[in-house]
Parts: sequence; structure tokens; C-alpha cells
Amino acid sequence: MQFTKFGQTGLTVSRMILGTGTFGKQTDEKEAHRMLDKAAEAGINFIDTADVYPPGAEVGGAEIVAGRWLSNKRAGFILTKGGGKMGPAAWDAGSSRKHLLDAIDASLRRLNTDYVDLYQLHMDDPVTPIDEMVGAMDTIVRSGRARYIGVSNFLAYRLAKALGRQDTLKLTRFVSAQPRYNLLFREGERELFPLVQEEGLAVIPFNPLGGGLLSGKYKHGDTPEKGRFSAELGGFGQAYHARYWHEREFETVAKVLEIAKHHGTPITTLSVAWILANPAITSVILGASRVEQLTDTLAAADYKLDNALKTGLDEVSIEFRRGDAGN
Repeated sequence: MQFTKFGQTGLTVSRMILGTGTFGKQTDEKEAHRMLDKAAEAGINFIDTADVYPPGAEVGGAEIVAGRWLSNKRAGFILTKGGGKMGPAAWDAGSSRKHLLDAIDASLRRLNTDYVDLYQLHMDDPVTPIDEMVGAMDTIVRSGRARYIGVSNFLAYRLAKALGRQDTLKLTRFVSAQPRYNLLFREGERELFPLVQEEGLAVIPFNPLGGGLLSGKYKHGDTPEKGRFSAELGGFGQAYHARYWHEREFETVAKVLEIAKHHGTPITTLSVAWILANPAITSVILGASRVEQLTDTLAAADYKLDNALKTGLDEVSIEFRRGDAGN
């Protein structure tokens, strides 16, 4: 396992993060603990949790599952995210002071801990004033509930505005950004990555395999019964279909698969190694529903992606970057 500094903080973290989005639904507790054991054995000291995991009626279950495993291992690094829909009331979602303070307390109860190392806003809330949002996050740090704060799924201009307000108001600053990033979604390279590099934020992308599409196991005419694209996940599965289940994406996966075969490397290893080769990236979040799925993605930690191979992967996926002048 490789390790690196977490942005401009004093933290040193593994370059791999174990995601827990499947825990409590696609992955039962026994299998989830096997995955956590395997990740720990590989040197991972970073776990990605969220109050809305897993999606559906089991919401909150992933934190409970992770919390039970962490009961005697709290020295490990915990990340958790808040701001998602957690109840029927209008204020049970978003970035209002009321919801965020309620949400962090509920997460701490589920995780069975009195603090988290990093607490991130799971998504932007355009309704709540930015000053209220950054003020609530500052309160969470100053009260000892979290050591650091960050964001997930923020557009670059909104993150820049939030950082500006934190600096102006002399509040605790965001130290990380968690964007969606993979060979099939590269838009963050245009504006978000230059911003976070200039501001010194850590970048910890999710979805490195495009919901599993970059495993090469799906065909466009398939109707998956399991996994991120299945009907069993309801609206969550529909959202993944809308993101990735298109002819262009399948054509690109086929090209990446050919490159992987030519180099004798699993496509999943290559896909994760390509992300880690970007100098903007701190660590990458690995998702899985079974422990054996981690073998090839964990192998990316030690995979040496040479310049020619990286350039080839850049070229076959360039249209997913979109919007550069002259393109």
C-alpha cells in the first residue's frame, strides 16, 4: 500500500479507501466485515461511509455495520458524509444548521464513536445560504465532532465560493473534495481539479469503475438483476443507468478492455491505476459487494502505469473530458 499526505493537512492516509455503499443491502454484515478485514490487511486506513448508505429503506445501515467492525479498531481513519435525505420532514435533508448538527450526531451514534476524522457534505444544497452551511460545518469541528471537513459532488464554482466565505469569516476550511471520476467521466479535470490543486485540497474520487461498467462484465443489451444497474436498487439503479448505460460508454469500455488484454492486466486494475496516476488525486474509493472483487482493484496500488499506457487510456476516453477549447 502507498501512503500520502491528505491535502495540506498533517494527516497521512492510504491511497486506497474502502467504500461502504453496499453494506447493509447488497452486502450483508458478515461479508462486509470480511471486506473490511481484507482492506485492513492490505494497509488501508481510510473508510468511506455516509448516513444515506445503503440507499432505500435500509438507510443508515452501512454506518451501523462499519461501526460494529470498528468497535475495537477506532484508531483507523473514518470518513462520513451528511446532508442526504434521512427522514420525512423537509429539514431532514440538505445543509441547514438544524439538519447538519442532527445528522452528525446520528452518524456518531450509528458508528458508535464520539468523533469522525473527516465529515463531508454529501452534495451541494443550493437552497441553504452558503454562510449558514459553512458556519454549521465550523461548529461541527469546534465542538469536537469532526477533525476535518470537506465536500462531495460540488461544482467548482460552488466550492470556490464556499472557500472564499470560510476565509472571509475566518471559519474552519474544507480540506477535501470527493468527485465522481473515472475513464467514463472526466469533466472534473477541466475546472474542479485545477481549483483544488491551487487551494491545496485532497481529492478522493468515487465511482472509479463507473458503477462496475469498467469491469467489462456487462453488455449493452443486458438487464442486470444484481449490482448498481439493477432494478432492486430502485431510483439509485435508475440513476446509474442514466449516467453510464449508453452505447458510447460501452464502446469506450471495449477499447479499454482491448488495452488491458494487450498488457495482460485486469481492466479493473488498469482503470484504478489510471486514476491514481493523475497528480491531482490523493486516494481513490474502492467499491465492492463481495470480498473477491477487491483483489484486482487493490492491485492498482502497486501497478506502475507508464506514460505511453496512460496516454493511450487518455486518448480512448478523451470525449468524456468535454468542453476544452479547441475540442
